[in-house]
Amino acid sequence: MNDTNINHNNFNRQLLKLSIPIIIQNLLSAAVSSCDVVMLNYVGQSSISAVSLAANYSNVLFMVYYGVGTGASLLCAQYFGKKDLKAIHIIEGIALRFSLVISLLVALIAFTMSDKMMQIFTSDPELIRIGASYLRIMGITYLCWSITEVYLSILRSIGRVTVCMILNLLAFVLNIILNAVFIFGLFGAPKLGAAGVAIATASSRLVELLGCFIISFFSKDVRLNPRFIFVRSKSLLKDFIRLSLPALGNDVSWGVGFAMYSVILGHLGSDAVAANSLVTVVRNIGSVFCYGIASAGTIMLGKTMDEGKLAQSKEYASRMLKATVVASIFGGLAVLAASPLIMRFASLNDTAMHYLKYMLLINSYYITGSAVNTALIAGIFRAGGDTKFGLICDTIDMWLYGVPLGFLAAFVLKLPVLWVYFLLCTDEFVKWPWVIGHYRKGEWAKNITRDDIS
Repeated sequence: MNDTNINHNNFNRQLLKLSIPIIIQNLLSAAVSSCDVVMLNYVGQSSISAVSLAANYSNVLFMVYYGVGTGASLLCAQYFGKKDLKAIHIIEGIALRFSLVISLLVALIAFTMSDKMMQIFTSDPELIRIGASYLRIMGITYLCWSITEVYLSILRSIGRVTVCMILNLLAFVLNIILNAVFIFGLFGAPKLGAAGVAIATASSRLVELLGCFIISFFSKDVRLNPRFIFVRSKSLLKDFIRLSLPALGNDVSWGVGFAMYSVILGHLGSDAVAANSLVTVVRNIGSVFCYGIASAGTIMLGKTMDEGKLAQSKEYASRMLKATVVASIFGGLAVLAASPLIMRFASLNDTAMHYLKYMLLINSYYITGSAVNTALIAGIFRAGGDTKFGLICDTIDMWLYGVPLGFLAAFVLKLPVLWVYFLLCTDEFVKWPWVIGHYRKGEWAKNITRDDIS
């Protein structure tokens, strides 16, 4: 009994130690998005709507990097437990190859066909024009992001969360300052509006990439070295593909499906898009604590499974899940508490304000649905290398339920905007029976490392 209490206390301390920097990172990320919306709020509703739609490409790319980073971090977390830095560097090179190829392709499209990228989401000429100018500049961001996200994912997987937090803090503070400079034309800079947001983001990501190289230069373990891209290992490549491709497919399937929700709302009018852009920022802030706990718990679970303590990993997973649920409930209450302030601040027309009021209410409970699935699918299951379940579950949920239901409600039944939004926000709860059932089976608890990587 005493040993159990000691283990639980140690788990709680380690979870708190890892969670705090991750939560701060998530808060900083949400703060930047908030500042984008706050500043664009004074430029005009069209700028908010256009940037919100164009940002769907960044969201999908983030899911790509998250999927690639998942395969890398799962392996690196367990190989770090074995102090095998050679394996970690080989995995880093594999992940960089994948992310760079994808980013180069998307950046090329953004540079040359940004108008057509916007036409997928809206037919409004003004939104297309504003969004296209934003996307052309964001191509630079995609290239930087492909490197920094992989490297930071690996650093987080070995517990270097404080370093990641510092780099993110540097980038996010710079992003906020440059947002103000280029959106409003401060200090003699041109007044660029939505394009200023893209310039600020690209500049801050360039600085973050430079920071990664500086940190790497002084690092005694995991480094960021272009030479790792050319190192080969058939066994590790096989493991990476086995773990990463389902995770990548899962995240891309979910990310593109979620972007289709924006397509649906985009064709229902700019009022719905503008309201949803504000709601997304508030929801992200309300979710930071539960996602931070889930991310920290995943790192700990990977290390515990590498040590062969599979029974203990299941106990840790249970505690992590409970903590995530509690955090999500508090997050939902925070959304409710902040709603009057958001309504007072927003400079939207009457129709958009009406949408905003009820969208905030829906998201006060939607946070819990999303947090539980994220903690289990992207956290607990992946820590043990179980990435296929999430791919199958999310693909069925998004493409056989959520997206068809949204198109049916919006364009066939022609339901009011808020009814369409409500139906779209049932997607996370529909998955619960299968996701929770899979968790209870406990088959996800596995050691995924190799003893010989030659």
